[in-house]
Amino acid sequence: MILAIVNGPASQVKPANPHSQEWLCYLNQIASHEPRRSGYYIVVGAKTLKHKILGPIGLCIAAFLIIAFFFPSYRQGEASLAGRKAKDFQMQIPGASHLSDLRGKVVILNFWASWCPPCLEETQSLNQLQQAIGPKGGVVLGISVDDDNEAYKKFLVDNHVIFPTYDDTTKKTATDYGTSMFPETYFIDREGRLARKVVGPQDWQSPEIMQSIEVLLKRN
Repeated sequence: MILAIVNGPASQVKPANPHSQEWLCYLNQIASHEPRRSGYYIVVGAKTLKHKILGPIGLCIAAFLIIAFFFPSYRQGEASLAGRKAKDFQMQIPGASHLSDLRGKVVILNFWASWCPPCLEETQSLNQLQQAIGPKGGVVLGISVDDDNEAYKKFLVDNHVIFPTYDDTTKKTATDYGTSMFPETYFIDREGRLARKVVGPQDWQSPEIMQSIEVLLKRN
């Protein structure tokens, strides 16, 4: 007589007589399954340990990226930039053909592109900033990296841009400033020195931003 085992492999059966040849075959059959079970537990254990280690690391990285994107204070450039002379470059706007021609003004140098949604997001805020700082000796200077000059011109018209801009199709100026993310903005004081760098779209009317600009405007 042979009894079937419920909790085992479908092909396993337990012989009723422990002294029979069938019993020895049964024991061998059980033994043949043990290594596979052990291997399974080793693999599963390794995967579980890996997930326990990588899980918190992934969460930390994700949290940092979220903070960096949503909080402007985490998007500032290197503090070591402050005090460096701003690199001069050629351009063509009314009354100036080089950045150095704007010496004596506080320049908010903004790198942007018409294909950049975050640039569009802050355009009206930059218009308002130009209106606020223009009478005080400040200027918002936009440097576009558009390849398509027609798209560049259409952007200016569609968004009623009032601050001076220049389309640098060579992208040389942005490259020289180390700009790879758009928009990116540099604060330049009246002496032509870098004061601050911000990456990403900003609320240019925020108290924190305006205070930084007002400090520069008040310096002779």
